[in-house]
Amino acid sequence: MKLQELYELAVHKGIEADPRGKDGVEQLLADTSQAYHELKEKEKEEFDQDRLWNPYDDTRILCGDPGAEIGSILVGIDMEVGEVLLADRLREKGKPIDAIVAHHPEGAALARLHEVMHLQEDILHNLGVPVNIAEGILRERIKEVERGIMPINHSRAVDAARLLGFSMICIHTPADNSVYRFLTELFDQEAPRKVKDVVKLLKEIPEYAQAARRAAGPKIICGAPGRRAGKVFIDMTGGTSGSEAAYEQLASAGVGTIIAMHMREDHRKKAEKYHLNVVIAGHIASDSLGMNLILDQFAAKGVEITPCSGLIRHSRLQ
Repeated sequence: MKLQELYELAVHKGIEADPRGKDGVEQLLADTSQAYHELKEKEKEEFDQDRLWNPYDDTRILCGDPGAEIGSILVGIDMEVGEVLLADRLREKGKPIDAIVAHHPEGAALARLHEVMHLQEDILHNLGVPVNIAEGILRERIKEVERGIMPINHSRAVDAARLLGFSMICIHTPADNSVYRFLTELFDQEAPRKVKDVVKLLKEIPEYAQAARRAAGPKIICGAPGRRAGKVFIDMTGGTSGSEAAYEQLASAGVGTIIAMHMREDHRKKAEKYHLNVVIAGHIASDSLGMNLILDQFAAKGVEITPCSGLIRHSRLQ
């Protein structure tokens, strides 16, 4: 596959699994196109043209020729300078590595991570929260995340990859969307009755089973095993943690149990206040599941995958 084909396939899979649905994504892209055409010519020079077809600002080719042929990739959850040097060392030892693929964003994709958080507004709305309240809840949190990202040295790993002659891409929200859809369909089908049944069901998934053996598997952090799960909300996509004000709205919307990758302590206390059960599935295991669903698409086209940096590789190809 060419590097551009890897990139476009990942975005396509993200759109397929997007909680907003195809119509919602198309509306977002139409709004972006309209905003672009309303810019002054000087402003258009700074506009990222990929935004006209790719709704995920945190997923990009970071460096390399889009037309380069890619037969072998080194893939991990966090691909920073150390992992880039690992790729170079593997190449020195005779292991072919054509590109580095990260889950968590780097470079310009990290600088614009906050933009994908608007996805959370639609997720809350789909659960029954009025859209104006959902937008209001997220507004300040999105600004907070943007301010927090601004001082970061975004390009360290990308510069290292470029200097060592590697192509590099990152695949964030498309993978998170994939795990969101996978788990949502599973839990809608199985409808676990109690919180302990939620944990049991998660541990039947290979990535979470492996994480449990590494002491990083699913854990209940709010509620108790014997409590009834009620309506289960899969909180797996939307860039990063949302607003703590969401938990009151989720409880009012009838959510009984949240399954999340991770949760800050102030958020946990809010969830507890509103009597929500919370199961932490595991951050890296969840990221691995989402990435694997996309990596299988690459592998089916003949791309060799070497996992590292925490990626729990499990193939679902028959």
